[in-house]
Amino acid sequence: MGVGEWLLIVGLGGIWLGWQIVWASPALPRQIRRGEIPTVPKGTPEAFGLFWMDQYGYIGLALLAGGLGLAVYGGLS
Repeated sequence: MGVGEWLLIVGLGGIWLGWQIVWASPALPRQIRRGEIPTVPKGTPEAFGLFWMDQYGYIGLALLAGGLGLAVYGGLS
């Protein structure tokens, strides 16, 4: 198997994992949402939870975007 085929395989895996995370997270990260953004007081357990849900969303979006890029690049090479 050539490098292009491996990039395609890794890219499809990234797409799959990223889509699962995006699907499972309650919404997009707060920084890229439109409209009313939920806020809570700093230092509270709720703030910690919002922080981790935002990070979870960013990880999913990064895996999805990176997987798309690798799959397209691997498919074209």
